[in-house]
Amino acid sequence: MSNHHKHAAVKTMLSIVVTTATFAGAAITATVLSGCSRSEMIKFVDSFRDKSKRESPQATATTSVGGATISVEYGQPVKKGREIFGALVPFGEVWRTGANEATEISLSKDVQIAGKTLKAGRYMLCTIPGRDKWTVIFNNTLGQWGAFFYNASDDVLRVSVPAAPLDSIVEKFTIAFEAAQQPNETTLAIAWDKTKITVPIVVQ
Repeated sequence: MSNHHKHAAVKTMLSIVVTTATFAGAAITATVLSGCSRSEMIKFVDSFRDKSKRESPQATATTSVGGATISVEYGQPVKKGREIFGALVPFGEVWRTGANEATEISLSKDVQIAGKTLKAGRYMLCTIPGRDKWTVIFNNTLGQWGAFFYNASDDVLRVSVPAAPLDSIVEKFTIAFEAAQQPNETTLAIAWDKTKITVPIVVQ
């Protein structure tokens, strides 16, 4: 291919990219101006993404304990040599607790979370990481991309748990359930990089 044809091909590709971006931007703006709800807007914007090509795949953690089923759906980012807590994930700010859509938890029965009652249902699970302790938040607003529309007035429950340092690095952000001593108890463990928190859960 001659340089002339190469330049023409590049100009054509750039034109397509700009046109596509302009269309997407205009469409998103139109969606916002049309008065769509924020959940509709988020779904519309997300329709432009190819979920199969996400760098942070979706993952699920599920357990059956005390006659209840508890499940967590979350995006699983990877450390990739980055400094995580206090840098990529700032201290003192609400975090989606993973990647992509905000993490969500579903419970088929009422439970005690760190000694506080949480009714059966489905909730957004977000956190506020700190150096020594984290705030774990259960919120009524579902279907969010990230936590950009987080509203504290929709919180159902907040608990505080200590943050423990790990001896080795957890490369992939991981949420898992760990066995407890009693048959109606479990622990929700959240780990990434060299930090881990555990949230005690008792099924009522």
